Amino acid sequence: MREGLGTVIEIELGVDDLASVRFAVSPLQETCHSLWALRDPGDFPLHMRWIRLVRDRLAVLDGELLDALVSERRWLPDFITPRPRTRVPDMAEELDILRRTDPATVRRDIETAYRDQRVPPVLRGDPAVLRDRIADALEAYWHLALEPHWPRMRGVLEADILYRAQLLADGGAAALFAGLHPNVHWESGVLRLHPMGTRSRVPAGGGLTLCPTLFGRKATAPIGEVPRVDYPARGVATLWEAVAAPPADALATLIGRPKAALLAALDAPDTTTSLARVLGVTPSAVSQHLAVLTACGLVTRARAGRAVLYARSELGDRLATRHRTAP
Repeated sequence: MREGLGTVIEIELGVDDLASVRFAVSPLQETCHSLWALRDPGDFPLHMRWIRLVRDRLAVLDGELLDALVSERRWLPDFITPRPRTRVPDMAEELDILRRTDPATVRRDIETAYRDQRVPPVLRGDPAVLRDRIADALEAYWHLALEPHWPRMRGVLEADILYRAQLLADGGAAALFAGLHPNVHWESGVLRLHPMGTRSRVPAGGGLTLCPTLFGRKATAPIGEVPRVDYPARGVATLWEAVAAPPADALATLIGRPKAALLAALDAPDTTTSLARVLGVTPSAVSQHLAVLTACGLVTRARAGRAVLYARSELGDRLATRHRTAP
């Protein structure tokens, strides 16, 4: 995965490719991309709350190996972020794919990530043994650092997909690609990323998978596989925010304190389970309040795969904003 500068990636997209554009959310990708934030926390100010939360817990992990997965250019070996086979794969499913990676691919991708650099000793040796060690290290890191937060993380990613899908429906591919990131350019059937340095071209065929990521600073793409683009998701600024304080008495009096607190917490689309965890109540209680807020037109709901995302409606936004700015 190319996080560093220096390569123009050109992806040719034919009519069939554009017709089969799909979105996916990958827990393994987020696990690997989060290593960028731990490596250079100053470049990820929106994630500082999470970084401080997990940093002290990392001593029990295979830290030397995890750190080495990010090269000096911030490149990651492509094999640790395989293309999602389904829209929202399970972490176990993705780790199984990683563990079945051909050893020759493991060696090749590590050497590519460290091109013109010295490969650290921890990434040398038997590639099959190394592959399994990497998979074990990423699995342990996932359970410790990301799995506890995954429902809310997934909610933000799913909300981004809904937004992009609407752009595609309303304005076609041009509107979709124009909003991914400033380093993405769409022209004459070619999608270009990283407009500087050397050039790598991926021919048409196989469709295109778009993966939002919470830890990306720009759009990136792996090389040498079916076309995929990972791009920064919207709403990252809301991800680690603390729950809003209970709303002002006027709004609480109008709709009740639990419903007012729930409305205030919906600064970004979220799931019932995630809202329950953030607010410290049961999912059934959240579901009951959401049903009332939805019936009153203060909240909207949309299905994203197996999850249902809730968001404030325009009226709900006006109420929440009004009570926050009222003297």
